[in-house]
Amino acid sequence: MSNAPGTSTPSVATAVELISAAAAANGQSSTSTCTPALAMPPWEFDGARLPDYGPGASMHDSAPPATPRQGSLPEDYRQASDAELHRRIEAAKEKLGGRAVILGHFYQRDEVIRHADFVGDSFQLAKAAKSKPDAEAIIFCGVHFMAETADLLSGPDQAVVLPNLAAGCSMADMADIDSVTACWGQLTELFGSEPDDDGRLPVIPVTYMNSSAALKGFCGENGGIVCTSSNAAAVLEWAFERGRRVLFFPDQHLGRNTAKAMGIPLEAMPTWNPRLALGGNTVEQLRQSRVLLWNGFCSVHKRFTVAQIEKARADFPGVRVIVHPECPMPVVDAADEAGSTDYILKAIDAAPDGSTFAIGTEINMVNRLAAQYPQHTIFCLDPVICPCSTMYRIHPGYLAWVLEGLVRGEVLNRITVPATVAVPARTALERMLAARP
Repeated sequence: MSNAPGTSTPSVATAVELISAAAAANGQSSTSTCTPALAMPPWEFDGARLPDYGPGASMHDSAPPATPRQGSLPEDYRQASDAELHRRIEAAKEKLGGRAVILGHFYQRDEVIRHADFVGDSFQLAKAAKSKPDAEAIIFCGVHFMAETADLLSGPDQAVVLPNLAAGCSMADMADIDSVTACWGQLTELFGSEPDDDGRLPVIPVTYMNSSAALKGFCGENGGIVCTSSNAAAVLEWAFERGRRVLFFPDQHLGRNTAKAMGIPLEAMPTWNPRLALGGNTVEQLRQSRVLLWNGFCSVHKRFTVAQIEKARADFPGVRVIVHPECPMPVVDAADEAGSTDYILKAIDAAPDGSTFAIGTEINMVNRLAAQYPQHTIFCLDPVICPCSTMYRIHPGYLAWVLEGLVRGEVLNRITVPATVAVPARTALERMLAARP
């Protein structure tokens, strides 16, 4: 969706509803959204054992059997109007005061973001939670792994709440602890576990922030580290100082784009398929590797293509194309720049008035940037509205439900990381914080 200077941009939810209603009135199936089901409230899918993650970009990803499901939302929240829900949220916030803090991810829907005390990426929000030690509850309007990270970094007496337990992450689920442990066993059998003459270990595990606490704990226990999309290069440098090669999970694209920019050849970056012996590689390929890339991806960023960039350049000569490094390598290579959500925000904020941007990241953030910077022309590379399936599961109805529960003294949907996982996971996070660019 584009936003010309001086015009307003409707929220993604509002746009989807309008498009779906118009299509229904004309007896047509809309092609402006990836699925008409986006117009349905998320509780229509609560409790259902869906084979996927629900409407949106991840609807074709296979959800593991253990994927969390949200129980039924009480009827009064389901029946309440948008105005009523917003009124109840504000009333609950006023009653709670400083006892509760609401965190909203960049990709969250506007109807939720309007109530957030902090807005940012996953790690920025986890640090924001840490900056509020007096808050009794941290309501994380994001996805499951983000709430886990907030629990790792917050105080032991603080409760981290995820308004909808079905807000998971398909990419994070592509690397589970059992599969990574099995991979590690095969690598250890092949390379051993002793350092070489230079003191470097055979393999250093690196997990993207977009992963479960269990995998962060795995890295902490095995000499590894966590990275974000903004510090991945610094983290890889840290890892190469300590190891001959890196096992990078779960997102292959961030790993490949980062390592390529550091000068590592593609032939030294084989992909590891957890369903195949040796990840589908030969022993020689693994011996020659520098970065082993887990076969995972983000379905939001996988939607962006080189053809979309070419069209943007044809329609808007001089357009500045910025994409997220979770995009496939050809897309990153074709763009002018690649960077984290915070990088994209800062680039737009610093641009001279009248700039034109084509952005390759989640539609809620792009829409919000278009509304916040009307002096620019800002549009999403993907012309089809298709938000993050799981982020979209957070709805004002769930936010009102958990907040009013706190007012009653009831903590709903608390996310807790067991101590056996939390201790090594914090070690991996601390290593990341110590790794400077």
